[in-house]
Amino acid sequence: MHLAYPAVLAVLLFCTGLYGVLARRNAILVLMSVELMLNAVNLNLVAFDVWLRDTLHAGQALTLFTITVAAAEIGIGLAIVLLVYRNRGSSDIDQLRDLAERPDGADAAATDRQPDTEAEATA
Repeated sequence: MHLAYPAVLAVLLFCTGLYGVLARRNAILVLMSVELMLNAVNLNLVAFDVWLRDTLHAGQALTLFTITVAAAEIGIGLAIVLLVYRNRGSSDIDQLRDLAERPDGADAAATDRQPDTEAEATA
């Protein structure tokens, strides 16, 4: 088996996943694209393991660890996406920017300005 065939396939999978991460706004599609990128890395690990004829099969062992980490990442990622969807009604990534907390000073400054404008309006 030539090394070029799985390497080219891995590059195509990785580029497709990278496009999905950069172009999509839906959080579930972004997670699926990350999985595609991890599978491209797994394909490279196994292909180089077979090509080098490693007696310890280190590439295949690393692939098992990568699959385990990817499964944990998807489980946690989907839990977060479902929680955001339940609270917000949408899993759009652009709306996730609204989840950032404001510094305490910004909230205090906003509350200090409101009474001043109300006092000026009543005077």
